[in-house]
Amino acid sequence: MKLSKNKILITGATAGIGEALLNKFLNLDNHIIALGRNEVKLKELAQKDERIISFPCDISKAEDLDKLILFIKQQHPDTNILINNAGIQYNYHFAEEPQLLDKIEQEINVNFLAPLKLIALILPILKTNDNASIVNVSSGLGLVPKRQAPVYCGTKAGIHIFSKALRYQLQHTKVFEIIPALVDTEMTSGRGKGKISPEQLAEEFITAFKKDKYEVSIGKVKLLKIIHRLFPSLAEKIMKKGGEE
Repeated sequence: MKLSKNKILITGATAGIGEALLNKFLNLDNHIIALGRNEVKLKELAQKDERIISFPCDISKAEDLDKLILFIKQQHPDTNILINNAGIQYNYHFAEEPQLLDKIEQEINVNFLAPLKLIALILPILKTNDNASIVNVSSGLGLVPKRQAPVYCGTKAGIHIFSKALRYQLQHTKVFEIIPALVDTEMTSGRGKGKISPEQLAEEFITAFKKDKYEVSIGKVKLLKIIHRLFPSLAEKIMKKGGEE
């Protein structure tokens, strides 16, 4: 992949992994369409650099996606890279959570349905541009789950398999997947130890992105995949209580 002179749409761009990727790609001389729900933070980002185009958007809402795609078609038809980063995670016991249905719906909508819908809507635009790619952010928990977040783990497993299958289908547009270990973000506050920084993730991803390495394991996920392949029961034992200690 060519690392500069792209126009990149990033969901969840105002914090954590999304903001780290935004900053990394800015340093490589790209234009960024930054999506998020925090309008104040979006305005701050846009004021930071004229190459940032901010667009308030809740990707779980169909009407927001429709507005976004119209905006892209009319004003930014040269968009050639989509990074599906936005995500949420709730930790709860399935049989004890009083707000179970709301949380199930929200996690599935944001983590799984929204990225698929956005890909479906933007793919006709990506296909018209050179150096086109889709980047989906999944999780090591999509490979081996933890007990605290069954729906989150299920959505990330879905993104993992979907990314593989989509890669088989698409010829012009490359499909990448970032599979992070535990990253130090607001979402993971108070959970687990040995976190990597969003900036470290961005650095590792860029190295793989440049080499067209489509499945990018970040940090300890490299070791997890080896353990899971050779000793699956050990991997499950390690990950089962992830974030509880």
